Amino acid sequence: DDKDRVMRKSDGSWTYFVPDVAYHIHKFERGFTKVINVQGSDHHGTVARVRAGLQAAGLGIPAGFPDYLLHKMVTVMRGGQEVKISKRAGSYVTLRDLIDWTSRDAVRFFLISRKADTEFVFDVDLARKQGDENPVFYVQYAHARICSVLAEYAARGGDTAALEAADLGRLGAPSELALMLELAAYPGVLARAAAELAPHDVAFHLRALAAAFHTYYAAERFLVDDPALARARLALLAATRQVLRNGLAVLGVSAPQSMTREAAAEAAA
Repeated sequence: DDKDRVMRKSDGSWTYFVPDVAYHIHKFERGFTKVINVQGSDHHGTVARVRAGLQAAGLGIPAGFPDYLLHKMVTVMRGGQEVKISKRAGSYVTLRDLIDWTSRDAVRFFLISRKADTEFVFDVDLARKQGDENPVFYVQYAHARICSVLAEYAARGGDTAALEAADLGRLGAPSELALMLELAAYPGVLARAAAELAPHDVAFHLRALAAAFHTYYAAERFLVDDPALARARLALLAATRQVLRNGLAVLGVSAPQSMTREAAAEAAA
């Protein structure tokens, strides 16, 4: 009759488990060999207790089961002021609030752009800006810029299907080499992020890739008179667009084909 414990028959004897242990036994027996619990940093003691309870059950559950990600609290700023949160008063900010104040893309990118064990300030005003200081806009704008250049190339009679056969040996400018290095790093970043439960690494890489592209955009012309060089540069842009799109998709963030920056940002560019 103990409501705080669950009783289970094991090896002919009755064994009592706290609810979290019983829950994870049930998950394991249903075939879930990889379980990741996302909890607040104040649940640190739960990790050892649950894992010890699972080992005590003697059911062959691996010693490191389940995995845990302990997150620090998020401070929300709006209008230059901290949004006060109080459990006692019943005042809090939900994900729906953040989405309503900003956008789904901004919420996903901002929250995933930090390490779980670091303090984070979600600045609503920054998340709404259409300028380079907004990290999600900065990455999405890189994708939109590339779409615009490729569309212009096609409008001028360029064959985008022929870019796969471009002579990439024509690429040698410093900004081109820097961009290619960022592209080459993506598979390794993705693999490590998955292995280490570190999705923020993908967001960090996308920002670095976007920065390399924006630098390239400012340094070189793409629709040049030399057809072979133009094809090579457009092929590099197409590859960059693909990686940006893939990385954003992993984070659940959209990759717009067109965007508009704030007037102030355009004037400063």
